[in-house]
Amino acid sequence: MEARNLEASTMAEPFDLEQYGIGVEEIHRNLSPAVLYEHALKYDAGSAITRRGALVAMSGDKTGRSPLDKRIIEEDSTKDGVWWGKVNIPLNHSSYEINRSRAIDYLNTRERLYVVDAFAGWDPKYRIKVRIVCARPYHALFMWNMMIRPTPEQLADFGEPDYVIFNAGGFPANRFTEGMTSGTSINLQFGHREMVILGTEYAGEMKKGVFTIMNHLMPGRGVLSMHCSATEGDDGDTSILFGLSGTGKTTLSADPNRRLIGDDEHCWTDEGIFNIEGGCYAKVIDLSEEAEPDIFRALRFGAVLENVVYDPVNREVDYADTSITTNTRGSYPIEYIDNAKIPCVAGQPGNVIFLTCDAFGVLPPVSRLTPEQAMYHFISGYTAKVAGTEMGVTDPEATFSPCFGGPFLVWHPARYAELLADRIRKHNADVWLVNTGWSGGGFGVGSRMKLSYTRAIIDAIHGGDLKNVETVTEPVFGVAVPTSCPGVPAELLDPRNTWADPAAYDAARTKLATLFTDNFTKYADVAGAEIQAAGPKL
Repeated sequence: MEARNLEASTMAEPFDLEQYGIGVEEIHRNLSPAVLYEHALKYDAGSAITRRGALVAMSGDKTGRSPLDKRIIEEDSTKDGVWWGKVNIPLNHSSYEINRSRAIDYLNTRERLYVVDAFAGWDPKYRIKVRIVCARPYHALFMWNMMIRPTPEQLADFGEPDYVIFNAGGFPANRFTEGMTSGTSINLQFGHREMVILGTEYAGEMKKGVFTIMNHLMPGRGVLSMHCSATEGDDGDTSILFGLSGTGKTTLSADPNRRLIGDDEHCWTDEGIFNIEGGCYAKVIDLSEEAEPDIFRALRFGAVLENVVYDPVNREVDYADTSITTNTRGSYPIEYIDNAKIPCVAGQPGNVIFLTCDAFGVLPPVSRLTPEQAMYHFISGYTAKVAGTEMGVTDPEATFSPCFGGPFLVWHPARYAELLADRIRKHNADVWLVNTGWSGGGFGVGSRMKLSYTRAIIDAIHGGDLKNVETVTEPVFGVAVPTSCPGVPAELLDPRNTWADPAAYDAARTKLATLFTDNFTKYADVAGAEIQAAGPKL
């Protein structure tokens, strides 16, 4: 398998998009980052270059994804494989054609367009060809970073793509079109293999659109697509880390002692795992070189920094400033991480780690799961977000996102859980639940688990130190809690002992267990008795 091409290859011969009804004459295909910088500074309002060389870009009104505006086109050829509901909201074909026509019309009004032709999936057996058509150089550079870039020979031989993304985010959807609820609409048409974006210029919609496509295609081929990071040790041992935003998935995968396979999206096949992407997309709120040196140093020339605040004189980024958004992000090629493994493929994982940020302070810092518990917690996909108002903070809010990636699933969560359980059993992988959240009390009372302790836990898992250590069974959640872990104070391993008021801990544990049980009722019709029994006991 070839290494990823580090330089763009602009085709000398003319390139057009007439087959899509786009007649714009000035079309730039696979421009180099340097040229995209020039275009961004000239044509993209708000663009700037930071002191370290990253390109600052502003995404406009939308500074995050719009999951409630995603629509899947309902059609006979694909409807049976889609988990319809709040995640996958159906849209009729007529409304899709209106949105598509609106997008094409808008793109035709642009003086210039940008095309990125690239791959999703490092394993040639499973990868797909994706074409992105967009009007902003920032979007082109973002996807140039996030996709797997072809060599000049592959680009010349690219042919017809498997999927096309029409990014017309600078133009709104017509909210009066049937099925629309706002001026934003993200449409996936699996039958025609297209994606249309209207009313949002947040670049992450393109990245997650590709992931959703892979979540549609891969399970149909018996492959588990996963919202996870992955690393490889010196002896070839592979580990995957699942977790929602804010749990530390990207931070913990940037491990100086291990090679990075990828920080966010992977597939698990009979041969091993492979990264879907060619880059990383990290949250940069409160980023510092001391705490996260690999990510900090990766945000250099070629990287994109979204919606950050910087000093207009010295162009130093203030990562603590969230006046634009708390969802500040950095996109960079995976090669910018010094210990990235290229190509981004690895063998069968020996460890599967579920990360959760439990702001209630209930779950142990680390516990071991049975295969049935793994399926239960995978389907649950728990973390907790800290809420706040101008008058102060309120109680933490529990979030359950099935398979740790609910907004991007296409099949029913049980399908992904079955594939995960099959691979865990087949390859005898160990499964761990790691809490990166609060200890000694919930948010506002206790304190966040030190990153150094969490890293020590991850190191102990990778080093095999926890594999045979003595454990005790947590009485409500039923998980096996190690009694010791190198680099972690023993008193922290039992969360109840860290609370000043054990009775308050018991009440918080009961509350969280009830939230788990109530959430899982929606899966009771497809989850077997063994999986349901693996949940907390009230």
